[in-house]
Amino acid sequence: MAATKTIPKDLYPLLGSHVPTVGGAAAAIDRGVGIGCTAMQIFVKNNMQWFAKPLSDEEVSAFTGHPLRAKLGAIVAHAGYLINLGVEGTENHEKSLNSLSDEMLRCEQLGIRSLVLHPGSHLGKGEDHGIACVVRNLDRLHAEHSGLKVRIALEITAGQGACLGARFEEIAAILSGVKDEKRLEVCFDTAHAFAAGYDLSAPKGAEQVFAEFDRVIGLRRLSVLHINDSKVALASRVDRHDNLGKGLIGLETFRWIVNAPELERIPKLLETPKGKDLAEDIEAMALLRGFVGRKQV
Repeated sequence: MAATKTIPKDLYPLLGSHVPTVGGAAAAIDRGVGIGCTAMQIFVKNNMQWFAKPLSDEEVSAFTGHPLRAKLGAIVAHAGYLINLGVEGTENHEKSLNSLSDEMLRCEQLGIRSLVLHPGSHLGKGEDHGIACVVRNLDRLHAEHSGLKVRIALEITAGQGACLGARFEEIAAILSGVKDEKRLEVCFDTAHAFAAGYDLSAPKGAEQVFAEFDRVIGLRRLSVLHINDSKVALASRVDRHDNLGKGLIGLETFRWIVNAPELERIPKLLETPKGKDLAEDIEAMALLRGFVGRKQV
């Protein structure tokens, strides 16, 4: 597995959600622990802006030295949605590289090891062209930041439009194409994979999908699980998350996921619809914890 950190057993299962950083990154720790997270995901800057003001020493210290940080077995960052490594020579190409570079440095400052990234879109130029661009751009970033501990976790996508990463083979091609594949990890999103055509709608199907993932990519690469139900049908190639049990994947699949020994050490993070009080996340985490040790009969 990609995760190597020694985590106290009392923090398992590593469950959490994407937590807002309103009030600063340190406030997200208060918020996440307050709703019962033992893992969480954040944005390290505004996800719909290219750049942000640098983190101050005070902000970094408040996050890295937060007294509740030890209650989180994993903290993951998600890269901004404007970043696209799948094309070159466009107006936003250098912006994408510089923006992702900035996020990598922010993760390093905050002690965050995994940065989830959508591979990008080839914008109609074809899958092979797009994958080659992603590989070159990742190699460039790795060369520019050779000493960083942060690892980019390529996320399985729904395959909407010209987006790359909807098939396991596309992710595998990027991993095998870069010069230093040890600096890459993978994020598996259940809603994305279902929309991309991987049938997770029953435990047996989920078991088969993860076996295929292991064969094509390798479970050792998996560092993050996004636990989302899907509003849209299998193979729809549309990215629409739903709350657990309200979508088309079904609760029994999520029961299997939280009990699968091969997935035990992977943080499982909700990206499902929620209000400002995060009540939906509290309910979903309680549901998932109730599944632990209670396999299907």
